[in-house]
Amino acid sequence: MLYIVGTPIGNLEDISLRAISILNEVDIILCEDTRVAKVLTSKYNIKPKLVSYHKFNEHDILDKYMTNLNLGMNLALITDSGMPLISDPGYLLVRGAIENSIDIKIIPGPTAFVSSLILSGIPADKFLFYGFLPSQISKRKKELMILKDFPYTIIFYESSNRILESLRLMSEIFKDRNVSISRELTKKYEETLRFNLKDLNNIDVNFKGELVIVVEGHKVRNVTTVDILTLYNEYIKLSSDQMQSVKLVAKELKIPKNIVYNMVMKKK
Repeated sequence: MLYIVGTPIGNLEDISLRAISILNEVDIILCEDTRVAKVLTSKYNIKPKLVSYHKFNEHDILDKYMTNLNLGMNLALITDSGMPLISDPGYLLVRGAIENSIDIKIIPGPTAFVSSLILSGIPADKFLFYGFLPSQISKRKKELMILKDFPYTIIFYESSNRILESLRLMSEIFKDRNVSISRELTKKYEETLRFNLKDLNNIDVNFKGELVIVVEGHKVRNVTTVDILTLYNEYIKLSSDQMQSVKLVAKELKIPKNIVYNMVMKKK
């Protein structure tokens, strides 16, 4: 059996009774950093052997632990904090277990991005968890541009040394949207900062550690048929190019081109 076990994201008292029980029963606990895991296992007197399993060695040791599972051993996978596989290693192990018909059980635990979303005050009914953006600025900007018109809340993970740089790009691309930044969740110095991106220059974001950024989705402007046709008629007077006029209207009103085109065609 392979157990995927959620661990606390900060406060060690957030671990579940079931998680403690399962971690005591398995033969081996695979973890990102044995030093971090030992803090948790020592607190709850958890005895099984800790084995380092992280993104730099998972390809090399995957076969060994798949063999252990096939021989009937029980393994648990944990990460330094939160649920495994969420911006953390473990996907290859889960896929391998599925392909080898190994039973998998999930023991849920806290997740930083869900907690941050709830604390943000930004709509939580529909959202996209995006994780970490690329380290290269040009690629980061390109991916943010792709997300520019996404209509629902977007959640990012970010490091403290890149936070200001990423927020500046978001301010440039997303404009005046509400945003929240959470850090040290469930710990003594837990903090969530909420503001509008247009006010970024007045905000102190000198945070440490890994952060969660929650950004409001793109709001589609509520425009009427009159708005669209009036603006279209202005552009068509300046140019006889119908498609160019449609593009200009869509850009100015921040709505899809097909909506403008269909509206214009109906009135012809």
